[in-house]
Amino acid sequence: RLVGRGLPERAVAALSAAGSFAAVSALLGSPLLGAFLLMEVAAPVGPLLGALLLPGLLASGVGALIFTGLGDWTGLGTYSLALHDIPRASGPTLSEFGWALVIGLAAACFGGGVRRLSLLLKERVGRHRVPMTVAMGLVVGALAAGFALATGKPATEMLYSGQSALGSLFRDSAGYSVGALLLLVVCKGLAYCASLSAFRGGPIFPALFLGAAGGVILSHLPGLSLTAGFAMGVGALGVAMLRLPMTSVLLATLLMGSNGLTVMPLVIVAVVVAHVAALRLTPATAPATPAPAPSAG
Repeated sequence: RLVGRGLPERAVAALSAAGSFAAVSALLGSPLLGAFLLMEVAAPVGPLLGALLLPGLLASGVGALIFTGLGDWTGLGTYSLALHDIPRASGPTLSEFGWALVIGLAAACFGGGVRRLSLLLKERVGRHRVPMTVAMGLVVGALAAGFALATGKPATEMLYSGQSALGSLFRDSAGYSVGALLLLVVCKGLAYCASLSAFRGGPIFPALFLGAAGGVILSHLPGLSLTAGFAMGVGALGVAMLRLPMTSVLLATLLMGSNGLTVMPLVIVAVVVAHVAALRLTPATAPATPAPAPSAG
């Protein structure tokens, strides 16, 4: 507001967009990924997008340089979504393309269920804000405690947004039984619904984590490798929740590091199937009924 005194509305919008580009890029660990996300979100503004794009890209690049410099100066390093120590992925197979269809459909159904349950809980939370918010917090805590007691795994594997647990989920996937993974998906999914209904925060990283866990579960079946299942699950559930197909493909690709380009064709198929299926499963809003014209009398 201080900088924008006397500036035209278009300039104020460009400043705001530039700040958003830089912030999201720092959060996601990639200027390119942040730019893709905000371009898809801002697509409905149409002609104004061109005016926002160049300032936003410049802000993302400058923000990334400052972020890198601060990481070197403080010794804390920089943040990146890319996973490490990933087994080398082989070329996509026919069976994996079939699994891409299955994962896309499953992600659309799961994402639709999360959305519906979250909205249902949100209505009830809105009627009694304080007690219901406390109740949702207790539900999340009980789910985390139950998961830890049942599996012997730390509760932090289920708590929080999931961005820091993605690497450990992939790295320690051999230490999870299928039952433990299924319980993780159920508990994390219910906690996700409770959190969306009552607390602030974004839907991105929990969706990525749940999609990754689902891909790891399916990789125990014939014809699907762990790396491909992990990447397809991330992309498919990401688009089912965010409705941003290009960003979801790029998220899954960058997450897999050097293997991203190898699994990208599979991720694209899974994301497109999930996106189309999610749109079909979303109830259409009824058009507004036009008001009757006044009578001439």
